[in-house]
Amino acid sequence: QVQLVESGGGLVQAGGSLNLSCVASERTFSNIVMGWFRQAPGKERDFVASITWNGRYIAYADSVKGRFTISRDSAKSTVYLQMNSMKAEDTAMYYCAARQPTATKYAFWGPGTRVTVSS
Repeated sequence: QVQLVESGGGLVQAGGSLNLSCVASERTFSNIVMGWFRQAPGKERDFVASITWNGRYIAYADSVKGRFTISRDSAKSTVYLQMNSMKAEDTAMYYCAARQPTATKYAFWGPGTRVTVSS
């Protein structure tokens, strides 16, 4: 069982930046793939970014490429999402998720952190 807790959400003006953090259960962090997802009001939850446990493979949604950066600190069992040049359409609840390397679906989810971008 992987436990995840996000932090760092808040209110930011368009063009500004936020850095989200997700702390994972230390015992399993080194063997999982971490991802960030978001869900805007009235919309489905969408993939944002993912990173493998060794940091070698990283993926981004087209909508955030060049603006968001995912990274991880294995020593702290933490994955980050640095969000720059934010837009109003980035407003959403952001969720951290984890899956086993061989799994296709994310089985573990955090409670989410809310991000609001004012235009």
